Amino acid sequence: MMVGTFPIEQLNRFDTPYYYYDMDILRETLRILRSESAFDRWHVHYAVKACATDALIQTIAANGLGADCVSGGEIRAAIAAGFPADKIVFAGVAKTDREIEYALEQDIMCFNVESTEELTVISQIAKKMNKRARVCLRVNPNVDAHTHEKITTGLEENKFGIPMQFLQEAVKQCYLLPAVDFLGLHFHIGSQITDMEPFRQLCSRINELIVGIEQLACMDENGEEQLAKVTHINVGGGLGILYEHPNHFPIPDFKSYFAVWSNGISLRPDQHLHFELGRSIVAQCGNLITRVLYVKHGINKQFAIVDAGMTDLIRPALYGSFHRVENLSRPDNREQLYDIVGPICESSDVFAKEYKIAAVQRGDILAMRSAGAYGEVMASQYNLRRLPGHVISDDLNKK
Repeated sequence: MMVGTFPIEQLNRFDTPYYYYDMDILRETLRILRSESAFDRWHVHYAVKACATDALIQTIAANGLGADCVSGGEIRAAIAAGFPADKIVFAGVAKTDREIEYALEQDIMCFNVESTEELTVISQIAKKMNKRARVCLRVNPNVDAHTHEKITTGLEENKFGIPMQFLQEAVKQCYLLPAVDFLGLHFHIGSQITDMEPFRQLCSRINELIVGIEQLACMDENGEEQLAKVTHINVGGGLGILYEHPNHFPIPDFKSYFAVWSNGISLRPDQHLHFELGRSIVAQCGNLITRVLYVKHGINKQFAIVDAGMTDLIRPALYGSFHRVENLSRPDNREQLYDIVGPICESSDVFAKEYKIAAVQRGDILAMRSAGAYGEVMASQYNLRRLPGHVISDDLNKK
């Protein structure tokens, strides 16, 4: 029996909780993504922080995408998965010396630099290693993405990026420092953005900033003056998904997303446009599979107590995020209201309150949908719990 895309008999054999990844959904997502972004001088980098499970990132690399990394560990994982080093970009506000050294050793495409202080350190390390570091400056454009405060990254009070007021001086510093090659600008305004208007606003801001930089006279490390040149523009990612309707909308709206950039960015003939998509690529293919341990009846409500907790999927506790929950064992049961909670000794270990789902019994298998992004990769061992494993659909089909 199949419940949606779930082979329930096979899934029931594995110890819960674990993540189940539907590779057919991932491949279809990548097919549509590649079709909608197939413009000359456009480059899509997968944000490895969203999910670093081997089977997924190997499939993404095989589809020709680059990688967006925010740690040395992610760079190592990307290279091991088959991403070419010249398609890897390295962001993050707190790159360590060792991470910078490793990235230079691998000759990655570029560093997305988040402060002038970081720029100086990269220059010093590159010079010592007799290397040249290619850099883009991450600009804080002060564009409100209208998402949860904990995933908004483009406002002035956020820790990310260089304020616009300091940008031109930072560009001049790039040219003046030894062992640094200035490529362009990097932006990222937030995550889980489904309204295209913030992206349109970002386009306007980018166009304005580029014009200003192209008129900027810079003194280089040899004492010669030249005009600044922007060859690479990285607009980050942030495209959201429909968590409420994973069955009806398994593929994000890539068409509208890429249309914004096609219509909004005034790309010069020698400029390249880069994207860093994560959630929109992997979220809908992943599901947290958990088992009902107890149905507890309270005075005014009843609880479905499951064996998965915030250690396995922290998004609801951290962000108040919604994930659709489905009863795979008894999908045709009449719906009832439950608080769906986990075993962790924290009051925040709640997946959903007053949630309507097909009536559950002890032992039923539930699927927490759209959990492929920021799910398994954020798991912890709090309460000394084991980390969740994962099951790949392709491996089931081989048996």
